[in-house]
Amino acid sequence: MALTAAKTSGLAITGVGVAAAYALSSVWPVAGALTVAVVLGIAIGSTPLLTEEHRKAVARITKRLLRAGVVLLGLQLAIPTVLALGPGTLAAVVLTVAVTFLGTLGLGKLTGVPRGLALLVATGFSICGASAIAAMEGVVERDDEDVATAVALVTCYGSLALGVLPLLAHALGLDATRTGTWAGISVHEVAQVVAAAGPAGAAAVAVAIVVKLSRVVLLAPVVAIVGATERTRRGGHAPLVPLFVLGFLAMVAVRSTGLVPAFALDVAKTASTLLLAGALFGLGCAVRLGPLLRGGGRALLLGLLSTLLVLATGFGALAAFT
Repeated sequence: MALTAAKTSGLAITGVGVAAAYALSSVWPVAGALTVAVVLGIAIGSTPLLTEEHRKAVARITKRLLRAGVVLLGLQLAIPTVLALGPGTLAAVVLTVAVTFLGTLGLGKLTGVPRGLALLVATGFSICGASAIAAMEGVVERDDEDVATAVALVTCYGSLALGVLPLLAHALGLDATRTGTWAGISVHEVAQVVAAAGPAGAAAVAVAIVVKLSRVVLLAPVVAIVGATERTRRGGHAPLVPLFVLGFLAMVAVRSTGLVPAFALDVAKTASTLLLAGALFGLGCAVRLGPLLRGGGRALLLGLLSTLLVLATGFGALAAFT
């Protein structure tokens, strides 16, 4: 009975947090429900309103919500749509993700950022923001504060990029297609990609979204490789490829058949966002603000350098391959 009551209270608290995150994100859509959810979690977790018993109750369901959300995220990706971008653009995407991921890890060492945080920032900045951070946090050694910091950096620098990129594209004389492709290959969150490509018109937004989703395809192999590396480093016996990553790939395969009706895809997209928002809210509740604030300076520098890296690499890769 006690365990059931704990689960019920955890679900209730998380449900209220997700509902509040959705309401607040509608006021500032660029931030997105996932970012708002982790901020709310930190805010509530830092008050006496959340007892230790409540924290444990929320923590019990966080990992399940996270894995289910990542699995459903796969239904947003159709391989034929991604392949239609052409080999040049796909090569540019792969190169940009690889350089940004590995480069950010190197920059993390130079700036003295903890390895766990550097891995989360590298994943979020190179692939798909908070969703990628949520997927990666389950396979690396990290503090709860690292997750919150990485999501905060994605929000901060993704918002900066969406303002700077249209200005740079205009100054460089890029057309709508090129602007949208650069936004899709370089900006962190999907909502931020849309905002960055928006000034160039509907055609730019359309290509930006597809290019962005081609980056999301790389989430599974990156998480699997890092998970295998971490497994070897720790000498543990965890699965070589986490089951939720296999689930993600299975959903990509299902979507690629073209047999899933549009309404089901819409439901899955909303469900994935709800689940991931609940997971990030739960992670936020476990954060202690003191350590988070003390490590802020180096993390901010890493976020800035990583953003400059992904913008420059994306532009250069597109110039080289397309």
